[in-house]
Order: sequence, then structure tokens, then C-alpha cells
Amino acid sequence: MAHPYWPLFDLRLTIAELELRPMTEADLLPLADLLPDDLELDPEATRYSGLNEATGRRVIGFQHYWRSYGTWQPQHWRLPFCVRAGAELVGVQELEGEDFPLLRTVDSSSHLVPEVRGRGIGQRMRRAVLALAFGPLQAQAAVTSAWQDNHASLGVSRALGYLPNGESLHARGEQADTMLHLRLRRADWLAADGGAEVSIEGFEPCRPYFGLETPHR
Repeated sequence: MAHPYWPLFDLRLTIAELELRPMTEADLLPLADLLPDDLELDPEATRYSGLNEATGRRVIGFQHYWRSYGTWQPQHWRLPFCVRAGAELVGVQELEGEDFPLLRTVDSSSHLVPEVRGRGIGQRMRRAVLALAFGPLQAQAAVTSAWQDNHASLGVSRALGYLPNGESLHARGEQADTMLHLRLRRADWLAADGGAEVSIEGFEPCRPYFGLETPHR
């Protein structure tokens, strides 16, 4: 084990030409350089006077990374994966659990560099983390949300079997807009054999970090 005290760093998900591995400190700068201009960041994140918009956006990414690992608990966790197509870094896929040992529900978010969009990568990388969720993590449901005009994200969710789960109004800048919510049940994922193409390596040492017991042999 290369990382005995944080074995999450040894976790690997592969599907087709993609490899997903948890983000490390060394990934922050190259990912910041690839941050898409159209990625909507947390509106409540700290903004620093004196920084230009581009630098400020990248600072938010750094702090988001540190918060993800620094506040990790089995009950509340967020796992960011770097996504590579071959040797090329193409985006980030996150998987999140709130009250996970009790609710067994995961959420997800992602972004891709513009140059690789439209090639099915977004669907494959979501499929990879869903295979982790419904496989060794034993999740019972996956949820996701997107603005009503985010057709790419909604298309990925629907293609993977998510079903409508309501909608809500939220502030979007100075206007109100509609957020669509979707949900995928474990039974539907297993019936579709959604994780058949995904390989998962390095999970067993990570069990305590998700509040999961080691299976009896």
C-alpha cells in the first residue's frame, strides 16, 4: 500500500480509456490551469479583494480540495477524482455522501475541459463512480441536480437511468431559476448491470473511512 494512512489515494477506477484516481496536492496546479471558464463555483466561497477573477476562481478550487479531505468523516465525505483519458488530464468527478452510513445515498458533480466534451467521457466517468457507490460502498440510491438548462448534465443522468425526483427554485445570480433533481435506485442500476465495464482497485483498505465493516471471510 503506497499510502498507509490515507489509502484513498491508492483507489483506482478504470473504464474504457479513462482512469479515475483521487485528487492529490500535486494535481491542484495542473487542474487549476485547466479550470473551465463556464464552471459555476460555490457562490458562498470566499472571495479575496485584490485578486482578479481568474485567480480568485482557482483559489476557490484549492480551498475546496483542502476542505474535502480536511473535514472528512464517515458520516459526511466528498471524494474528488482526477479523470485522465490516456495520459491527458481531462476533468474532475466527485462523489459525495451525507449521513452516508444511515442514508446510503450518494451525490455527484463533475466538470470536463471544453476540448473533450461531446465524446461520451462525462457519462463514462459518472458510470465509474456509480459502480463504486453501488458496488463496494453498497449505496441504495444516487441523486443529482442540475439547472434546467444544463442539458449535458441532465442527458448524462437520464442515459444512466436516473428518474425525475422533483424540482426547486434557487437564486442564480440576480434571478431565480429552476433546479431539476434526479434519483437512481440501486435495484435499477443492478438490473441494468451498470458497472459491468468498470474496474475498481484498492478499495478494501478504505472501508473504515466510509464507516463500512470489513466483510467476514
